[in-house]
Amino acid sequence: MRFRWIPGTVITAILMSSAASAKTGIAAPSAPVKPKLIVAISIDQFSTDLFNEYRARYRFGLKRLMQGAVFPAGYQSHAASETCPGHSTILTGSRPARTGIIANNWINPASTRTGKDGKTDFGIYCAEDASVSGSNSSQYVVSSKLLKVPTLGDRMKTANPQSQTVSVSGKDRAAVMMGGAQADMTLWWEAKGFTSYAGRPLTYPRLDAINARAASAIAKPTPVQLPTECAAYARDVATSSTTSVGTLKLRKAGDARSLRATSLFDTLTMDLALAMFTERKLGQSSATDVLAIGLSATDYIGHSFGTSGAEMCGNIMALDATLGRLFTALDKSRVPYAVVLTADHGGHDLPERNAENGLPSAERVDVALAPQNMGGGIAKAFNLSQSAIIGDAPFGDVYLSDKIPLAQRAAVRGAAIAKYRAHRQVEAVFSRDEIIAAGQPVGTPENWSLITRVKASFDPDRSGDFVVILKPYVTPIPSAGAGYVATHGSPWNYDRRVPILFWYKGIAPFEQPNGIETVDILPTLASLIALPIPADAIDGRCVDVIAGRGSNCR
Repeated sequence: MRFRWIPGTVITAILMSSAASAKTGIAAPSAPVKPKLIVAISIDQFSTDLFNEYRARYRFGLKRLMQGAVFPAGYQSHAASETCPGHSTILTGSRPARTGIIANNWINPASTRTGKDGKTDFGIYCAEDASVSGSNSSQYVVSSKLLKVPTLGDRMKTANPQSQTVSVSGKDRAAVMMGGAQADMTLWWEAKGFTSYAGRPLTYPRLDAINARAASAIAKPTPVQLPTECAAYARDVATSSTTSVGTLKLRKAGDARSLRATSLFDTLTMDLALAMFTERKLGQSSATDVLAIGLSATDYIGHSFGTSGAEMCGNIMALDATLGRLFTALDKSRVPYAVVLTADHGGHDLPERNAENGLPSAERVDVALAPQNMGGGIAKAFNLSQSAIIGDAPFGDVYLSDKIPLAQRAAVRGAAIAKYRAHRQVEAVFSRDEIIAAGQPVGTPENWSLITRVKASFDPDRSGDFVVILKPYVTPIPSAGAGYVATHGSPWNYDRRVPILFWYKGIAPFEQPNGIETVDILPTLASLIALPIPADAIDGRCVDVIAGRGSNCR
């Protein structure tokens, strides 16, 4: 018998089951009843730190999931801990180096596209169809074309065309990356309501009703209402001499953007997911179906108010109740289902509050590290007519301008790398050649070196000429602004660690504190439905979620 740590209340039951099996010759259960519905939930920016901070307060959906297989220290193991790369790993079993989704946006230095400001648009959005005439990285046609690998739903439909996949999220990139190329229905929030791919007819009365409710909510000013238990988190934190975070402000009428940073946004998304569950009759045919749900409010709240304020406290309590409502509806349907919940990345609080709360090393990034500032100085040194480098952030992938003469490129790249490395806020800079030469990721992700983390999100067709890593606790936002005071994207564990929770009816609960990866989710779910996945086609491994002698990984 294989032993692992499990809660004491479960040990007796397992030992009794084993003893009974020895006497009767009946084998202990080795797998759940094959689920007819797989529910994959991503909570955007739901870090391990957030999950653990509120564990004692879960009473509904998250309490249910804590009675399953709990991996609190899961990993989005790659360096580019952003929304699109993270979601691309959850149901593909592949890291961004294989999915091709290296960031929310990457750069094409040879671009001839024009942006909405009339200037050259070098950006490529991760979920756009870049072949559409007139498309640019901020005004695009949503597509799954840039995702290089199939999702779980894609593989299930290939194995059985009767299988359905429905993907619903508050963000287009989350819905696309979890749904995949063959999803039967992909829905996301756009501007003031939920929509789908261009040309897809949306003739669902329930969808119309949800969008009407959203419009009504947007039209009304909404006060912030918090549970009593969150009152202690309400404290003003100055982000500059004129602005602060923590003052619970009234959401103004007509402010659709701010609606996303409220628990109502997740409520509407979940309403839509349940409506599509009913409309599409998921789990009621001979095939197994997939319902992918991306809840985005946690991310918008984290960016707008930070992760440690009263707004986040109230959001987590509401999130717990929203998940509970989902499970109540699924239980009532009597459809056998299995659930996995995780996140696309973690997150960190705004540096000003961190500095007040015992982390004096927390600070904002120096504006000198902005690509236009770094590139302008280098261009001047080499007598170039325009900025030497192109990027959209003071960290991550940095690209040499396509206009640099070939004879100067090596020297310009060397000078740029040296200039970044000399800055006190920079931890490391890795060139393309160094990344390509680095070994492939092996072993547990918590022990990976920095360059290994970068390697896991490096695509030679899409990644930059070099990658800049800021030091821990340096927030890559030079100055706080409305809706953007804190962020993520680093290779540090506060941005990489996410909970991974599996549950199905009859599962014996246990907790495993050691790290697994989000790329392990696909092969694990595939094992529950006996779907073969070629080991060389993915990066993940099947995780044994059955406590005791049995294993789903056979």
